[in-house]
Amino acid sequence: METSFASKPAMNLVGVSARTTNQRETGPDGAIPRLWNDFFAANISGVSEPHFTYVLYTDYESDVNGAYTVLIGHAWAKEAAPEGLAVEAVPQARYVVFKSERGPVARVVTEAWQRIWAWFETSSYERAYTGDFEVYDARGFDPGDAEVEIYVAIREV
Repeated sequence: METSFASKPAMNLVGVSARTTNQRETGPDGAIPRLWNDFFAANISGVSEPHFTYVLYTDYESDVNGAYTVLIGHAWAKEAAPEGLAVEAVPQARYVVFKSERGPVARVVTEAWQRIWAWFETSSYERAYTGDFEVYDARGFDPGDAEVEIYVAIREV
C-alpha cells in the first residue's frame, strides 16, 4: 500500500451520517452499508464536485475502539444542510495518505484500514482523531476494481 503525506485546508462535507463503532461494523448491524444506500437515495444537489464522494470518520469518542460519527457525502460550501442531511466540519490537518490496492471496493477498504492500524502501531506518528476520510472519484469508478485514497489526520510524537 502506497503512503504519502499531505496538508489539507479545512472543509465542510454534507451527506448522510450515523454513529457507530468498528466492532459494530464487523457484524450484520453495521451502519455503513445502510448509509451507502441512504447516500445514493439522497441524490444531493448543489455540490460543486459531485464526482468526489467522501466517507468521513469524525467525533471520535476515544480511539479505534470507541464510537465515532461516519458521514458519506460531498464537499459543501454552504452554511445549512438540505433537509434530512448533515454537515460536518473537517479541520485543517496534516495527513498520512494511504492508497489502497486495486480490487473489490469492500475488500480493499477493509484491508486498507487493517494495514493502517498496523502502520500506526510502529510509526513515529500518532493519529489525531480529528477527522479521517476516504475519497472516491466517481469518474471511471468500478466497484469491482477500485482504488481508494484514505486520509488519516496525524500529529508527530
